[in-house]
Amino acid sequence: MTCIYTLVNQKGGVGKTTTAINLAAYLAQMGQRVLVVDLDPQANATSCLGVDKRMVQEGTYEALLNEDIPGTSVLFNGRLQLSLLPSSPSLAGAEVELVEESSREFRLRNALDSLDGKYDYMLIDCPPSLGLLTVNGLIAARDGMLVPVQCEYLALEGLGQLTQTIQRVQSSLFPGLRVRGVILTMFDPRTNLSHDVVKEVNNHFPGQVFKSVVPRSIRLAEAPSYGLPISTYAPVSAGAQAYEALAKELLKGDGVKVN
Repeated sequence: MTCIYTLVNQKGGVGKTTTAINLAAYLAQMGQRVLVVDLDPQANATSCLGVDKRMVQEGTYEALLNEDIPGTSVLFNGRLQLSLLPSSPSLAGAEVELVEESSREFRLRNALDSLDGKYDYMLIDCPPSLGLLTVNGLIAARDGMLVPVQCEYLALEGLGQLTQTIQRVQSSLFPGLRVRGVILTMFDPRTNLSHDVVKEVNNHFPGQVFKSVVPRSIRLAEAPSYGLPISTYAPVSAGAQAYEALAKELLKGDGVKVN
C-alpha cells in the first residue's frame, strides 16, 4: 500500500510547500515512487515544480469533483523522477461547489484510492487554512500528518489551533488521524528564540519531532523561482543537506532501508 502523508499547518509562511516538494524530491532520489498532490488553490507546489498553473487542464479540482484521478491528470517529471497531481486557481471554487455534496470531506481519499499501490509515497500539500480542502487532506492522511513549524513565536500559537482541529476531525470523521512528525523549519542558530521554539515544540509533541532541522536558507528561497527543488538547484547547500537528512529519517522511521 502507498504511504500517504499530508503536510498541514493553517499558518502561512512556515515552509509547508517548500518541505513538500523538497522532501518529495529526495524521496524520489532515494528510489521511491513519489506523487505530490497539490491541494492548494494558490498552486505553489505546482509552480515550484516548474508547471504553469494557468496551463493545467486536469488536477486536484477535477479529482475532488469526480472522486477519480485519470492517468492524464498526473504529470511526470523525468528529470526529477517525480509525479505531480497539479492544482490550478479553479480549485478555489471547490469548497463552494462541494458544500451540498454528501461525504464531501472524503472526496480526496476516495479519489486517491484509484492510485493506491502505484506509488510508494503520496505527499499532500494543503492550503494554509482549516477549510474543507484541508479537512479533505487530513482525512486522506492514511499514515499521518507532517507538520512544518517555523522557529518563531507566532508559530507556537498556531499549534494550539491545529491541535483543536485534529481533535475535531478525530472525534467526528477520522478517529485514526495522527501526527507522523513535526518538522522544524527556518531555524536560525544565532537567535535564542529559535532555540526556545525548538524546546517548546518538543514539549508540545514529545517524541514526535524530527531530529532533522531545516535552517533559514537563501538557496531554499531562490529554488522555486527556477521551478526546481533544492536537490537540483543547490545540492550542496545547508538547506539541501537538511532535507536529505529529513528524507532519510522519514524512510528509516517507516522501516525502509536507506543506503
